[in-house]
Amino acid sequence: MSFPSDLAISQAATPKPITTVAREVGLREEHLIPLGASKAKISLDARGPRRGRYVDVTAITPTPLGEGKTTTVVGLTQALGLRGHKAACTIRQPSMGPTFGIKGGAAGGGYAQVIPMEEFNLHLTGDIHAVSVAHNLAAAAIDARMYHEVRMTDERLEAIGLSRLAIDRYNVTWPRVVDVNDRALRDVIIGLGGRLDGLPRETGFDIAVASELMAILALARDLKDLRARVGRVVFGQDKRGKALTLEDIGVAGAVTVLLKDALQPTLMQTLEGQAAFVHAGPFANIAHGNSSIVADEIALGLCDYVVTESGFGADIGMEKFFNIKCRTSGLVPDAVVLVATVRALKMHGGGPKVIAGRPLPPELATENLPLLEAGLVNLERNIEIARLFGVPVVVAVNQFSGDTDREIRRVEEAAIAAGAHGAVASSHFVDGGEGSLALAEAVEKACEAPSNFAPLYDLDLTVEEKIEVLATRVYGADGVEYDALAKRQINRIEQQGFGNLPICMAKTHLSISHDPTMKGSPRGYRFPIREVRAAVGAGFIYPLAGQMRTMPGLGSRPAYMDVDLDENGQIVGLF
Repeated sequence: MSFPSDLAISQAATPKPITTVAREVGLREEHLIPLGASKAKISLDARGPRRGRYVDVTAITPTPLGEGKTTTVVGLTQALGLRGHKAACTIRQPSMGPTFGIKGGAAGGGYAQVIPMEEFNLHLTGDIHAVSVAHNLAAAAIDARMYHEVRMTDERLEAIGLSRLAIDRYNVTWPRVVDVNDRALRDVIIGLGGRLDGLPRETGFDIAVASELMAILALARDLKDLRARVGRVVFGQDKRGKALTLEDIGVAGAVTVLLKDALQPTLMQTLEGQAAFVHAGPFANIAHGNSSIVADEIALGLCDYVVTESGFGADIGMEKFFNIKCRTSGLVPDAVVLVATVRALKMHGGGPKVIAGRPLPPELATENLPLLEAGLVNLERNIEIARLFGVPVVVAVNQFSGDTDREIRRVEEAAIAAGAHGAVASSHFVDGGEGSLALAEAVEKACEAPSNFAPLYDLDLTVEEKIEVLATRVYGADGVEYDALAKRQINRIEQQGFGNLPICMAKTHLSISHDPTMKGSPRGYRFPIREVRAAVGAGFIYPLAGQMRTMPGLGSRPAYMDVDLDENGQIVGLF
């Protein structure tokens, strides 16, 4: 008998009324805005003093399939509930963009998922739509302002209450967004047509979760903070090199209004009835890849344990969780859960490439201890990265049907030898909360252990010094190399007064390095920075790492967008 699909499992479940979930987690009626029987918005007034333990789930360097962080989040939350704790998870809202098809998104899978699954395909309460509309409103306002400044005299502008901004249309960095992976729109020319159709210029479309507004939504503390951050968004510069903001073109207030309701987290539930706070969905590359601060604050004021997730591996999402999100929120984490899989470790040991949509190579699906042994360096390196921040680490070996007892045991032994506080196998996908009981017990013990959490660098370091810290201490490089363009951009960022922001590195998630082909634990290389941009409203600087690649039909794209090629050099996957 085949294992049921995620959708079949979700549809076979009987969810509690969302008002019951809210009552059980301690939310008062006045803080709840029900939206049907299975979900509700939560007022920010529901925040109270922190009472709960705070756990972040991250992973080793993954294969393109992912290693099951979200299922681990949900399974661990369910297991903590079975062990008598009031537990909740806080997760990002899935986007349709990165899923490469009309599959929608889901939170978890198997018997460790948030339900109803269909609600994710309907985009919950429209938060991503709100981000898209708000972002594109700003884009339209930028083009309208440039158009009017070209067509109007200074006197005419003054008569309608505007001053000339002298926007440099060759340095406008605000694209448009759409929540679909529509590669045909990545690079476009707009303004074609007649005199009334705007000014022709090159621009493009990002996916909606890559919008700076989505990152702002995840980091804003309240409506006042949201408004201030939106106003600080830098969309480009004038012809003298001065930064121009959404406040300068008078659109920040309207953008905030469109995002106002999206600032409220959405309440749902796990398959076993624990509260799931679903909110925001910033991309885990050019943004920080974590769910919202306000959702964490609400949950931590209600629950004994709050389990959240950071995107990709420990070198990306977890590092940004600590250096950006925790620095902004002031919330100190109690433990890290590092998800590992036997298949990924075998790949890092020299096994064949994993390609989404193709069967797993037999070397990765059957026992192969030599491959596993060689790949353990990636597990050890990611444990080392997590321990840099002074937080206890528990390794969760996400178990698949082909894994053998000897392989699982070897991963657990290596994790403990590398300094993990605990290491256990977890079968939550198949067994739900019951399959994560040992993991829950290990997490409870880790949360009681001493923790000396601290960010990895001081904000008063220069931009290059902060990048150097990440490159050498996290990515294992010997140093950093900068393109001339990156050097100029860093100088401009510091001259404009934004140099004291944290770093949000845009790099491949398929290697600890900048190069997706460098598996295991790369050392002794130079880390290349090709561009450096500032997301001032969100509050971080994002360098773009890696070589530029030019490919037919794809244009020039930095290496943080990873491409799988077959033996003939043909593109078979884009990640």
